[in-house]
Amino acid sequence: MMHCLEGLRVIDVTQNLAGPFCTQILGDLGADVIKVEPPGAGDSARAWGPPFWEGESPLFLATNRNKRSIQLDLKSPEGAETLRELIAGADVFVQSFRSGRAEALGLGYEAVSALETGIVYVSVTAYGSEGPLSHLPGYDPLMQAAGGIMSVTGHPDGPPARVGGSVVDLGTGMWAALGVLAALRDRDATGRGCHVETSLLGSALTWMGYHMIGHLATGEVPGPMGSGISMIAPYEAFPTADGHIMINAGNDATFGRLTEALGLDELADDERFADNPSRVENRQALFESIAGKTRTLEAGELLELLYRHNVPCAPIQDVAQVVGDPQVAATGMLRAAEHPRIDDYRDVAMPIRWNGEQAEFRLHPPGPGEHTREVLAELEAARKDTHGREIP
Repeated sequence: MMHCLEGLRVIDVTQNLAGPFCTQILGDLGADVIKVEPPGAGDSARAWGPPFWEGESPLFLATNRNKRSIQLDLKSPEGAETLRELIAGADVFVQSFRSGRAEALGLGYEAVSALETGIVYVSVTAYGSEGPLSHLPGYDPLMQAAGGIMSVTGHPDGPPARVGGSVVDLGTGMWAALGVLAALRDRDATGRGCHVETSLLGSALTWMGYHMIGHLATGEVPGPMGSGISMIAPYEAFPTADGHIMINAGNDATFGRLTEALGLDELADDERFADNPSRVENRQALFESIAGKTRTLEAGELLELLYRHNVPCAPIQDVAQVVGDPQVAATGMLRAAEHPRIDDYRDVAMPIRWNGEQAEFRLHPPGPGEHTREVLAELEAARKDTHGREIP
């Protein structure tokens, strides 16, 4: 299953995070991904730092395994012709150029599908291909801003806050990969390729779906709530004697177990907290009642107490704590891998298993143009084969 795309070739002319994350997913599933980078420094994400790991950007390392890198000047006739040859034998083409740029380079959907009639062509865009902003460039924080995510992130009366992970970029890469898989499935049935399009703004709007539906239902504009969510209570971080932990009691039964664990039986009998809508309505009084108890316990003590009562909870960990977490180790997500330039290299695996097996780490994130000679040699061999000459 994890090799389901083996034998398929993906031509990747994307940079930054969204497009490369899409093609990394396809590479994890077994596809031969050829990453086409501009001459010189290559993908601009290579320079995003510090921090760097032996000169390599973590942003690049996190989204570019299981690929081969070549460098081509797409503005030159030679580079453009080489890319056309690569496309002619490919199954998927992924681009993330600004509006109109692909067409200017002769890489629009019509031109590419003429080179390979069944190709799945992917456009990773900023605002989409239509509308007054479709011509503008876009990045994750811009879409967190424009899509409303920043308006519900952070604490009330605080400055705007961005979600700490690049959720829009990585989400867009996931949607693009999902679109590719659906298009390949359709091609298997019909023999036809298609144009798959996704956008950063679309991903941001998807993450905001229940907020927008709630606004449409009530006319109310949601705002930031720190660690909480406006529709469920108690469902946020609570103070302890030495920090905070997250407690999520999302239904009546769980709320009952929480009050039992904390010895707050009076809350279970209080009409203000009889059901979730009531608890949401009286959120502040509920928080103060629970926090009065949690503040008397150390975080570790409170976690063990809630675990025993089957109340969903979690420590609030920093990255160093996450890296050393026994449960994280048990998932196999943070795995050792071979890298020619980095000793003791580890990366974060795809979070899926098939019959207990993870997608393989086949190729380390490549250096700029690391496989140019190899790929060009394959092209030369294909030319000779096509013309009926002996292949050395």
